[in-house]
Amino acid sequence: MATTSHQLPFLVFGAPEIGADEIREVEDCLRSGWLGTGPRVAQFERDFATYAGVAANRVAALNSCTAALHVAMVAASLPPGSEVITTPLTFCATVNAILHAGLTPVLADVDPLTQNIDPNEIEAAITPHTRAILPVHFAGRPCAMDKIMAIAEKHDLVVIEDCAHAIETEFHGRKAGTFGDFGCFSFYVTKNVVTGEGGMILGRDESLVARAKVLALHGMSKDAWHRFGDAGYKHYQVVECGFKYNMMDLQAAIGIHQLARVGANWHRRRAIWSRYQAAFANLPIELPAEPEADTRHAYHLYTIKVDRERCGIGRDAFLDGMTAARIGVGVHYLSVPEHPYYQQRFGCQPQGWPNAMQIGRQTVSLPISPKLCDGDVDRVIDAVRSLCPQ
Repeated sequence: MATTSHQLPFLVFGAPEIGADEIREVEDCLRSGWLGTGPRVAQFERDFATYAGVAANRVAALNSCTAALHVAMVAASLPPGSEVITTPLTFCATVNAILHAGLTPVLADVDPLTQNIDPNEIEAAITPHTRAILPVHFAGRPCAMDKIMAIAEKHDLVVIEDCAHAIETEFHGRKAGTFGDFGCFSFYVTKNVVTGEGGMILGRDESLVARAKVLALHGMSKDAWHRFGDAGYKHYQVVECGFKYNMMDLQAAIGIHQLARVGANWHRRRAIWSRYQAAFANLPIELPAEPEADTRHAYHLYTIKVDRERCGIGRDAFLDGMTAARIGVGVHYLSVPEHPYYQQRFGCQPQGWPNAMQIGRQTVSLPISPKLCDGDVDRVIDAVRSLCPQ
């Protein structure tokens, strides 16, 4: 008897590949009696610095990429109310972090092909109040960092890279996050390296990273490991009014082994991406552009665009169809001006950023986790083909 869709297991969108090493490390952490910020966080920071090719004192582990973005802007000492230019095609955390830092977000539209912020739109958005650029390496594709850094140098602007999708991303042989003053990374459960919740800040200036680390733990001069560790109790001082943004050893226990497999997982996602590109080449849907020359795409998201006139089905109906086939999908993202809060606070409407608006209303993210087996990928391909036939 044929298997019906309701009998098939649901493919969770972005499900992480968790191995025996992560499970064993978490168990060891639980038995150690040290669950908070401690030796495993320190190891994870060292390992990440090695992976990024920077000194260990240029990174700091935090509890989210959102925290990293917020702390980076505070550590950069941007004047209150300063304008920060960013993309409208991003998760709300990018804009919210700007607001939490007491700054003003200014949106610059995206390039319709790369879906990254358009450098020409950045230049057009600069005013006397602009103090920073916050590019987002969308889906793992690098922004045009040569052009962005040239704009920043011309106008004396801080650059904070949102690398939530971009741990493996490279532009002209250089890793994302190492161009700007700061790079901010995510280890959320759907990301390419997972700690459940977690983030990392990478900085060009080690003194600013040191300040970010203090800000991330209440403004205290010593974290818990340096207060209560096996070297004996050490006094601390509160030197700033900080936040509660520290990473736990429980999270780092997962991340240590996730990072060790980052290369193998990247190869698996690239293989899935390539299968999708070949399988959907003749369908009436718009596929993501291939990676540009001399870049490395992180293959974090595989996003297609579903246009009702071309496909005979609208985007939301397509989402429903994939769910009915028991396949998890995502939307990355409705553009920032589509959301009521930003409309009410800033009076913005999506038509002001037409490229981001169109992408946001047509985009669908398909599963691309290394956890997917070949049979799972076959299911995704068959479902898309059935909803958008040639």
